[in-house]
Amino acid sequence: MHIFCSDLEGVWVPEVWVNVAKKTGIDELKLTTRDINDYDLLMKRRIAILKEHHLTLKDIQEVISTIEPLEGAKEMLDWIRRVAQIVIVSDTFIEFASPLMAHLGWPTLLCNYLTVSKEGMVTDYNLRQKDQKREVVKALNALQYQVVAFGDSYNDISMLNEAESGILFRPPQNVIDDNPQFPVVQTYEELKAKLLPYI
Repeated sequence: MHIFCSDLEGVWVPEVWVNVAKKTGIDELKLTTRDINDYDLLMKRRIAILKEHHLTLKDIQEVISTIEPLEGAKEMLDWIRRVAQIVIVSDTFIEFASPLMAHLGWPTLLCNYLTVSKEGMVTDYNLRQKDQKREVVKALNALQYQVVAFGDSYNDISMLNEAESGILFRPPQNVIDDNPQFPVVQTYEELKAKLLPYI
């Protein structure tokens, strides 16, 4: 039996940090796992920038509340959930995710969580598990599922490698160049065509 695993940002919704950067005018917050493959370095930099600019969790949540899913995302996700099972595995945080999940019809999401001071400042991040995307695929394999995974960034590669089949969805050229072993799709229709043989 097959099950699908996917990333969240860049696949179903726009990149949260890019939207925060646009809203605040802090260009350095535009950097994502599509640009930097060291997640710890990226998050520590983000937290330092938030502190420097006195941006609270509430400030970020206000931006997130304005983010809509990518065009066609809800329909594609609804189709998958009608014909198969899907688990979204993301390096985002539970404190960010609720408005996004509401837009998408509350699919299953596995993600991380933040440490927040009494003043509302983000002081640290907490991984639910190291290399969680890969570990989710391993766990599903142990439950006798065959996993098809798709994502767009460097932090998805271990998940795609661990899966029976991995697909890059709308990745930047640098991720394509560094991972030529994966097929690339640019639209939900192309993605659907890749998933149909596993349904």
